[in-house]
Amino acid sequence: MQLYNTLSAEERAQLIDEAGKERLTLSFYAYAKIEDPKKFRDELFIAWNALDALGRIYVAHEGINAQMSVPADQLEAFRDTLEGYEFMRGIRLNVAVEQDNHSFLKLTIKVRHKIVADGLNDDTFDVTNKGVHLKAQEFNDLLEDPNTIVVDFRNHYESEVGHFEGAITPDVENFRESLPIINEQLQDFKEDKNLLMYCTGGIRCEKASAYFKHQGFKNVFQLEGGIIEYTRQIKEEGIKSKFIGKNFVFDHRLGERITDDIISKCHQCGKPCDNHTNCSNDACHLLFIQCDECKAVMENCCSTECLDITHLPLAEQVKLREGLQVGNKVFRKGKSDALKFKTSGDSSVQPLAKAQTKNIRKKITVKKVLLGKAEHYYTKSKIAQFLIENKELSVGDKVLISGPTTGEQEVTITEIHVNGGPCETAKVGDQITFELPFRVRLSDKLYKILPPSENA
Repeated sequence: MQLYNTLSAEERAQLIDEAGKERLTLSFYAYAKIEDPKKFRDELFIAWNALDALGRIYVAHEGINAQMSVPADQLEAFRDTLEGYEFMRGIRLNVAVEQDNHSFLKLTIKVRHKIVADGLNDDTFDVTNKGVHLKAQEFNDLLEDPNTIVVDFRNHYESEVGHFEGAITPDVENFRESLPIINEQLQDFKEDKNLLMYCTGGIRCEKASAYFKHQGFKNVFQLEGGIIEYTRQIKEEGIKSKFIGKNFVFDHRLGERITDDIISKCHQCGKPCDNHTNCSNDACHLLFIQCDECKAVMENCCSTECLDITHLPLAEQVKLREGLQVGNKVFRKGKSDALKFKTSGDSSVQPLAKAQTKNIRKKITVKKVLLGKAEHYYTKSKIAQFLIENKELSVGDKVLISGPTTGEQEVTITEIHVNGGPCETAKVGDQITFELPFRVRLSDKLYKILPPSENA
């Protein structure tokens, strides 16, 4: 019986595009006592694989934590798989603010020691003895109370691009670092202050609120459903957002825009920017903020050293990263001395610019057709090479280049070369080249964006 992925991310992406169906990115969690996490994990994989549900899920004796992509037409069937477990009956699903059919491209369910690593070894700590849950308007009201201290229990790379007004934003790389730091900082306020906390979807605050009640704090509150549910409520109910900027998410999108305020800077040039990039050097994969100009010049790299490495022959790159442990990670969340404009940990940062907001949901309805795949990128001349496997491509066409690392890049074709010479239209079987300001990879796909007349 299949209990693992049989398709690569690239193969899965192609199947999703060919199916042409809308998918929903969602998340949920539940703290519960699970006697046999391995058996639970296998049952979930069998049920969800049958529904073409994808995502990154952790299960442990203390519960489940899931971020997923589910076909919209299978949502009710997916809910039914949860209802089969008493502790997940009626569970809230946090549906993403912005949707992307490629948010997850594999179904990965891992058994962990804990669903949220906390560094605690205290048998008297009861994670179910949690703080008071607040809805969006209640959270806003308590935020206005001068007797309230609000704490962001996310990591530095999350809070740097967006946070609630006046929040304490610890400059930490993981949740377990934040608990002792905040506990020490707030020792004098256990009795007389409202301790208000939030995170992305609520799972970290659920544990943090129980921890601080265990530590003797009297008035502990948390944002129900985290930033994701808060955003849904303020949009539906017309409530003013007290959150400014972008909400970092742990999938291909790397962020959902909540307000058009940009509160962070490009880590390389200092220009207002809140777009995260994954360093293109497979031996690095550092997560950092990079503007479009630096992305083009640095070719998605965090430093000149990494840029030089990406220009080496592949065999030399593989040799250089032998023995390193970061190459197989989605991204590495540390810091680098090469990045001079980080502002993480500073909650006093004011908006630096306004973003040009895009309707991501509308993007899903735009029709596109797969043309072919990337074969090579000539870094010195900035020329990309593709093989046309389906349909034709002509000068003037708009195309989408998409891949797990490249993201989604739209360009208009101004010139095509086939067999070394210019042409107006490339046909199936042609090996084409054209200039691109960004690097493409073998996993990238080339799509033709159909004009509005063909989208109807």
